[in-house]
Amino acid sequence: MRRYFITGLLIWVPVAITTWVVSLIAGTADRTLLLLPESLRPHALLGYDIPGIGIAVTLLVIFITGVLAANFIGQRLVRWWESLLNRIPVVNKIYGAVKQVSDTLFSSSGEAFRKALLVRYPHHDSWTIGFLTGTPGGDVANHLTGDYISVYVPTTPNPTSGFFLMMRRSDVIELDMDVDEALKYIISMGVVAPTPRIR
Repeated sequence: MRRYFITGLLIWVPVAITTWVVSLIAGTADRTLLLLPESLRPHALLGYDIPGIGIAVTLLVIFITGVLAANFIGQRLVRWWESLLNRIPVVNKIYGAVKQVSDTLFSSSGEAFRKALLVRYPHHDSWTIGFLTGTPGGDVANHLTGDYISVYVPTTPNPTSGFFLMMRRSDVIELDMDVDEALKYIISMGVVAPTPRIR
């Protein structure tokens, strides 16, 4: 009975968590419908609500924002908006920090989370997986002798928390592994191992 119960759990727990996450995202995205005039909302047009349509509206808003911000006028509006936010106390600190992190993570030219690494942690005789996030900068770089890189080592099973380390490039091993595969490996506590690549 214990074996059957565990087998059932292994089937239903991922389904339940996935359903919860998707419903949470859909519910949050549905709030973007409040941006539309009441006469254009699905309930007013069709007489009933359509769950998840907010996701489509959210994606459309993000896409249109990107299109508008890509031209000359849009860029000037973005700069004006950012300068306005930078004049507001407290808001300017939060916005500046979040924008810097998001620019680093989502920049197509950056190296953040582009490579999975094998690093020695927490001591010399043990290894774990980390991610390359760049190189040390500012005054920190003036105090490090040699070729150093910045590494983020996530915790298991929650990779959103972890440790930021600065390590010699020669002390880490670059893995032939996608970032997604490495994250899956970490979250599963090593149970879901990446498929070896054929060379």
